[in-house]
Amino acid sequence: MRNRAILAVIAEIGVVNGLYLDDVPAWRQLLFVILTVAAYLHGRHLRGRRDWLVLIVAAVPGAVYVVPDFWNGATALLALGIFVVLPWLAGLFRRQQAELVLAGRERVAQLEREQELIAERARLRERARIAADMHDSLGHELALIALRAGALELAADMTGRNREAAAQLRASAVTATDRLRRTVGVLRETAATGGDTASRVPTEPPDETVEALVDRARDAGMAVELRYDGERPDLPPLVDRAVHRVVQESLTNAARHAPGADVLVHIERSEEAVAVTVRNSAARAEPGPAGGGSGLAGLRERARLLGGALRAGPHDGGFAVTARFPHRPEEGRPEGGRPGGSEEGGSEGDGRPEGPDWDSSGRGENERGQNGRG
Repeated sequence: MRNRAILAVIAEIGVVNGLYLDDVPAWRQLLFVILTVAAYLHGRHLRGRRDWLVLIVAAVPGAVYVVPDFWNGATALLALGIFVVLPWLAGLFRRQQAELVLAGRERVAQLEREQELIAERARLRERARIAADMHDSLGHELALIALRAGALELAADMTGRNREAAAQLRASAVTATDRLRRTVGVLRETAATGGDTASRVPTEPPDETVEALVDRARDAGMAVELRYDGERPDLPPLVDRAVHRVVQESLTNAARHAPGADVLVHIERSEEAVAVTVRNSAARAEPGPAGGGSGLAGLRERARLLGGALRAGPHDGGFAVTARFPHRPEEGRPEGGRPGGSEEGGSEGDGRPEGPDWDSSGRGENERGQNGRG
């Protein structure tokens, strides 16, 4: 109400000051300037509902004055339009522009927060998968320890003291297996919060090999070539599952974003590490909708935890994912004990993805680009 009253006063002063412009003293000229500034500031800073009605009502005296004195009434309306209405509209436009800019900044900040939450969820899911892989490998070894301890406990040549020690060893192995199972269960529940039912159910057979994964992709209609450099690697369990996850995620992305493309899975092992590259050519059919990038974010988290590195990006009309994992995670970590970083990006060349320039900490060269994959 107060804002409308202020605008009404400004408008009426403009109408009155627009009368009898034959002789305009300096103070009336200054008043026009003051009205212009006041009208602009009102439109810029004072929000009111139906302010345009106030301006219409303020124009009524000038319109009425047109009947007895046309020229003075016309100059009053002209002064109202030039020195009040136009500055007020300019201030209103500037205010709306500032509100749009502020809303855009808030939207960008919200999107950034959502992306951070999506990436964090992907990291949690990948950690849960790593915990499950650890359960599969350590649980198997603990089961063997319990079995062998049980065999020692039943051996005929064991003394009573040794038999008791074997029984304690077997009980400790069983307890450790149960605690490991419960811990992994908690991690899986944490990763599956938020309605993400896909992370609660395994999507591949347990201990599936890369060869079996590629065969499943071929059975689904994908053109996939698996290539090893040298002998097929016999990898530690966690590294083996990491390689499997890279191939699995890359094949999923190729099927979604580049249907009909040729895919090459290239695995190379050195004395210190294993490198896996999955590259696909350009799509030969209409690609599916772009993902949110959470799959690759999870792979980067796995590579970071294992002391390796990963980069992904467009390559030669298609897409390439290259990952490197040391045989032992501590070999790929810098002196501070922090796992090596993971980089994303693409490389240009003759059709084969160039391997990243890995340094001693397992980091790739700093490049950018994810191309909407995930």
